[in-house]
Amino acid sequence: MPPLNSMTCPGIRDGTDDRVLLAHGEGGAAMRRLIADRIIPRLIGPTAVLDDAVVLPPIKGQPVLTTDAFVVSPLFFPGGDIGSLCVFGTVNDLAVRGAEPLWLTLTLILEEGLPLTILDRVLDSVAASAQRCGVSVVAGDTKVVPRGAADGIFITTTGLGQLCQLAPAGASLLRPGDQLVVSGPIGRHGIAVLSAREELGFEPPPVSDCAPLLEAVRSLRDHEVPTKAMRDATRGGVSAVLHEWSRDCGLTLAIDESCVPLTADVRGACELLGLDPLHVANEGTMLIAVDPAQADQTVAVLRRVAGCEQAAIIGEVRPRDVVPVVVRRLLGREQTLIEPSGAPLPRIC
Repeated sequence: MPPLNSMTCPGIRDGTDDRVLLAHGEGGAAMRRLIADRIIPRLIGPTAVLDDAVVLPPIKGQPVLTTDAFVVSPLFFPGGDIGSLCVFGTVNDLAVRGAEPLWLTLTLILEEGLPLTILDRVLDSVAASAQRCGVSVVAGDTKVVPRGAADGIFITTTGLGQLCQLAPAGASLLRPGDQLVVSGPIGRHGIAVLSAREELGFEPPPVSDCAPLLEAVRSLRDHEVPTKAMRDATRGGVSAVLHEWSRDCGLTLAIDESCVPLTADVRGACELLGLDPLHVANEGTMLIAVDPAQADQTVAVLRRVAGCEQAAIIGEVRPRDVVPVVVRRLLGREQTLIEPSGAPLPRIC
């Protein structure tokens, strides 16, 4: 196991804190104490019971289900941590499908030797993030693996919500002329995590966009803005979403690099490191496809939402060309946007 140092887990004291033991995953008294004393009080209250399964009340709309896994390194980074990341990532997957998130299940994979103070911080973050999103953690599981088998903590989640409108039609129904809108500056999460993990020393340090997209999606719904497709641009960034949509609709998606919002720190870091921000992960930014008649209204509605003040139209859907995705670079030349075979930034979500 790599050392859990102060950069990865601020505030720990070497060799003096209580730590996760293999016994905490064996189903006996130690495991029951861990769950009863540390997990349940933080997530659902001191008198509650966190079971393996839960009977949920009926919901009004169609159920929408998602599942995800989170393996970020370091566990804590500017703008977030693995706790907030697992909640917001799951909630965002439901939100962009037109669902109102209601419940979460949470599985913790803990590495032997993890300081319990770090576990407490992560659980507190999960609880605060769930409260912010109006969702409840209703069931879960805890496992412990030997040293070296995990990066401190891995988390898997399942999210259940109810459909509160017709789900976006999906990228398969995109048509030439449809406009592509991004909800804010791109690449912030990947650069923040890379900077923290590699101790790159940027001042000020880049901050992740790790945040829920609920308010933005609700605002579009409240203003009756019809969207054709929505997707949070996580691993693979905006580029991954564009290539996926192009495959679904059989058309070419074209974007203009000069229209893509970037923060100064992400632009500078990408230039220094030789990265294309279109390939860098986000955790609170989404791509939206709309009819051309709705594009300006979509941007106007989003810009009134905190965190989406720089929402912008960045491109359009074209009849199928030889390549699936093209980008007009800053110097005016149009190039193929190649989809990487792998990720330039591992362990970012």
